[in-house]
Amino acid sequence: MLLLRLRLLAAIPLCALVGCATVKSRPAEPPVARAPEVAVMDAASMPANPHAEAGQAGLVTVETVELPGSTPAMVREAPVEPAAAQQEKVRLVTSGVIAAALQAASLVTGPASATGRFWDELLSPTEQARSIVQRSIQLVGERNLGRVSRSVPNDCSGFVRLAYLAAGIDLVAHGFLAGENAVSAIFRRALDVGTVHHQAPRPGDLVFFRETYDRNRDGRRNDGMTHIGVVEAVDADGTVTFIHRGGKGVARGRLNLSAPAKHQLGQGGPVLNDYIRPAAKGTRAYLAGELFAAFASPEGL
Repeated sequence: MLLLRLRLLAAIPLCALVGCATVKSRPAEPPVARAPEVAVMDAASMPANPHAEAGQAGLVTVETVELPGSTPAMVREAPVEPAAAQQEKVRLVTSGVIAAALQAASLVTGPASATGRFWDELLSPTEQARSIVQRSIQLVGERNLGRVSRSVPNDCSGFVRLAYLAAGIDLVAHGFLAGENAVSAIFRRALDVGTVHHQAPRPGDLVFFRETYDRNRDGRRNDGMTHIGVVEAVDADGTVTFIHRGGKGVARGRLNLSAPAKHQLGQGGPVLNDYIRPAAKGTRAYLAGELFAAFASPEGL
């Protein structure tokens, strides 16, 4: 948690500095003859041909005026910097501020990833999440969790508990309510600490499903939270690969919320959603996207 907060704190001043550095300056107002930035020349010191100076760099116009109580004088307007030069100064200041901010952020987050982009380092999974995913992968193919640990049941909740224990998190330490199953208890805890979300998940997040089987055996879909897994990865097309304890042991499943009711992308195409509830008498099979409930991040659990 401390590392995550430091990374987020490092991003805040970066956004503020970039915003300040890219504010455009107001356009220069038309010069006036008696502006404070004037240079006064006595008439005696005027060049023979005053208009010849108009072509020199930085001079705009030359005119003769009379100042009250004095001899005729020459008022020369202050040099006006070209617009291109002003834009170049803004660009140099902006790039300098960004470079300084990234250098300061790297002191908090450490060196960036192989791509060299600060944001990759900021958004990369935490050590806690890596531990969860690594343990989940190790359990793939296991059909009997009782051979791994007798402290958890041989079901989906037992699997996620083993995965999270690798990161030092006991998902059911808060206990159970009367008549509550383990999945509902874990979901309640995630709600209490504010980690439940419906955004793009990250590896190590929990994924919840509802009505994956007829828990109360009344023939209706009214069973609430009934299944849980761990997010392993997210593909570029949004397909989430999750690991769970299903009917054939610990295995991988796929979930794509952009097409929740579609099993496959065209004939012979990639699978978007795996079937997570088998067909039963009088009912059809259901896909992961259809029974998805929510995600929950491990931070705070």
